[in-house]
Amino acid sequence: MTDRVSTSDSGAGSLPGRLVAMVEALRGHGMVVGTSETVDAAQVMGVLTLADRDLLREGLAAALIRRTGQRRVFDAVFDVYFPAAVGARTSVREDGADDGTASPTARPRGVDDVRDDLVEALAQGGREALEDVAAAAVDALGAIQAGSGPGAAGAGWSARQTLEQLRPQTAIVRALAQRGSTAGFGERLDRDEVRRDVERFRELVQTEASRRTAEVRGRDRVAKYAVRPDASQVEFLAASREQVLELRRTVQPLARRLATRLSARRRRRNRGQVDIRRTLRRSMSYGGVPLNPVFEHRRKARPELVLLCDTSGSVAGFAGFTMLLVQALRDQFSKVRVFAFVNHTDEVTELVTGGEADPAALAERIAANANVAPWHASSDYGRALRSFVTRYGAVIGPRTSVLILGDARANHLDPDLDALRDIVGRARRTFWLNPEHESRWGLGDSVAPAYAQIVDMHECRTVDQLSGVVGRLLPV
Repeated sequence: MTDRVSTSDSGAGSLPGRLVAMVEALRGHGMVVGTSETVDAAQVMGVLTLADRDLLREGLAAALIRRTGQRRVFDAVFDVYFPAAVGARTSVREDGADDGTASPTARPRGVDDVRDDLVEALAQGGREALEDVAAAAVDALGAIQAGSGPGAAGAGWSARQTLEQLRPQTAIVRALAQRGSTAGFGERLDRDEVRRDVERFRELVQTEASRRTAEVRGRDRVAKYAVRPDASQVEFLAASREQVLELRRTVQPLARRLATRLSARRRRRNRGQVDIRRTLRRSMSYGGVPLNPVFEHRRKARPELVLLCDTSGSVAGFAGFTMLLVQALRDQFSKVRVFAFVNHTDEVTELVTGGEADPAALAERIAANANVAPWHASSDYGRALRSFVTRYGAVIGPRTSVLILGDARANHLDPDLDALRDIVGRARRTFWLNPEHESRWGLGDSVAPAYAQIVDMHECRTVDQLSGVVGRLLPV
């Protein structure tokens, strides 16, 4: 299969127009791509040959990507706007030979036929063979019919439908048998290699389905809805288990960036006011000109931090991630104490410092080892806030900052606003981080507007939002 950029797609527009559309799609996925980067990318396209798609991909990536962790999103969007081909790429004749063109007399491919081709490709271990099978699999198994009604957008191809029918994981044993690997160390290496090829095949199927669908429904639509967002743009309340695990890898790098930011803020704040007497004395070396002012160092003690976290339902992932993030920043504070609740509050500081790296698993461990839901499984903010004030109110002092994490959905129970006022009155500063979109505050059983009148409430739906809010609000 030739790997060339298709330029004959009707309706795709000029190549500069396609580049601009790709840049807009990257911005929609949270990538910061400015005018200068776009100009650089256009110059790259003017230098590199369009016949070498891989070289063009690397050149545009060098021009447009500014942060680590954004390559997966870039590759997916690039494949939509600069596809490897147009239309169906593979067909198999009666004799089984692949001529790379669509043939109306070709034998229809079934699940067993495609699976046999996949086994052979896995046994050979070639990338081009996997690409051919992925294209054939989407063409044979992934087609979906156009919907009906005014909102129908036309037919398309589904990677999920293709993979559910094909079940590529079942081909591993047969592929290993064809390789004829020996027992022991070589067999384990072969098995790991085949598994990596299976994961690669899944990605190729997704790319092929997106390419075919983009030709029918439009590239902009597919780039917006079919490209899996970057981890920093995933909403906590909508994250799957796999996405939560992906978020886990961002905790330590994010904590290091925030720690550097907090340290710089602390140094600036501790510098204090200008010491006039010492500044004038030092200026005598420069003829009385105060070139180097001397500051009064205040050396303030590091603040204390208290986290009060709702660990019920889908909010648990957001709370778990934030708890891990704050624990990674614990060196920036004199003391960090963490409390969790569903309808009752219990301290979980030791559970959080135990080293659990999975936010979802951390929430499960808290539910199993802490007394956070003694009455029922639903959240009750009023009862939980009151139990915190009653049992742990003394931990809040004039140097304490409190972060409350939760969606403020009280299941139509008493929100106990007085308990929240008591917490705010005891603490130096209090903030509420809400993982729901602000437009949903007050809908249904949400009492967020009532709580927001007492405490500053901030929307924190993604890692980027959380990073900005935490870096701005954490005390120094």
